[in-house]
Amino acid sequence: MRGGTVAVIGGSIAGCAVATAVARAGAGQVTVLERTRGRLEDRGVGLCVHDERAVELRASGALPAGIAAHPLQRRRWVVRDDSEGAGGRLIWQQPFPFHSYHWGLLWRGLRESVPDNVVYRQGATVTGVEAATTGAGAGEGDRARVRLAGGSVEPYDLVVGADGYRSVVRAALCADSRPYYAGYVCWRGNVDAARLDELGGLGDPVPEAVTTVCFPGGSCVVYRIPGPGGPRVNWVLYAAPPRDGQLRLDDPTSFPPGALTPGLAEHLDALLEREFPPYWRRALALTDPADTFVQPIYDLEAARTAGGRLLLAGDAASVVRPHNTSGAAKALQDATALADGWRRSESFGELLDGYHRARGAAGRELVALARRLGRAQVERTPAWAAMDGDGMAAWWQGQLDGAPGIGGRAMAP
Repeated sequence: MRGGTVAVIGGSIAGCAVATAVARAGAGQVTVLERTRGRLEDRGVGLCVHDERAVELRASGALPAGIAAHPLQRRRWVVRDDSEGAGGRLIWQQPFPFHSYHWGLLWRGLRESVPDNVVYRQGATVTGVEAATTGAGAGEGDRARVRLAGGSVEPYDLVVGADGYRSVVRAALCADSRPYYAGYVCWRGNVDAARLDELGGLGDPVPEAVTTVCFPGGSCVVYRIPGPGGPRVNWVLYAAPPRDGQLRLDDPTSFPPGALTPGLAEHLDALLEREFPPYWRRALALTDPADTFVQPIYDLEAARTAGGRLLLAGDAASVVRPHNTSGAAKALQDATALADGWRRSESFGELLDGYHRARGAAGRELVALARRLGRAQVERTPAWAAMDGDGMAAWWQGQLDGAPGIGGRAMAP
């Protein structure tokens, strides 16, 4: 296919990747509609991409070269054991062939790669989307319609929802597909890696590793990421929510960075004091309150990822619990699949059907694996302190349940 008008709703990681992909594949005019007026690079903290996925995505052009990344080699699982020292006791380690990224630096690299002929409109809030009503030809009924705040309506040949878990495009395509609360929350933060020197002689024991701190009813992953001002330490802690009603559990972004209440901060401090090895408790406690936030964990599977000249990408199509370490790679794979389909297809109908067959299944698989990981690492944790290397390896394979590993699968040729 050549030509056609495309609106991409949402201008973050998935949106920039999709806009670049369809523009390069042959779309006539691509417009990105991003509701935020400020700097998107101020959002988010750390994420990881599997080395094999990164190779594939660089080859497809979805992952630009030159974006800062920190190499990781292995994952260490530790438990608190006061007889083993401040860093805890190592119960297992496994290969972890990933690179870590800072969300803002990754977004900036993707934004800078968007072709100049793409129109990127910030402050454009989309309040609703209408699917195409016919498939008979090139008439007005074959175009989707985007409604903007203020009441204006814009028709497009294709509308891509890259607008996250609150997607207005998904609401138009499959209104019954909504985020499902997993039953636990995620505390997140990041701190200047240089501050680890404040902890004394132990220092950061393994900069090239992800350390997973294990405790009854939860776990926490800690790893380095590049940052705008130098290396940072990123951490993600999963646990049951406070029982005193401090958290609303109907919104995955209940308390963004800097908005923790004193009560929530005290809850986190008590959890670290009770469950963490001393070194890791002190490391996380270095995090500035402005860099700490908490959110309920959700997942979602869209009943359809394409139809009626509407298409879903990234978190709009499937919200995967972070345990699978696949979110960014999946968004870039969605963009790659859309571009590949565009080049192969002779009509929008063929494009949409092929995309749904390929990416709908991929999203469902990732959601299912992440649910198993969440149950094993948070909801139904084993007796971590009694585990040895063989037991951990068997436990891990049980979570995978035949999947080759975490980080997402290779795309089908």
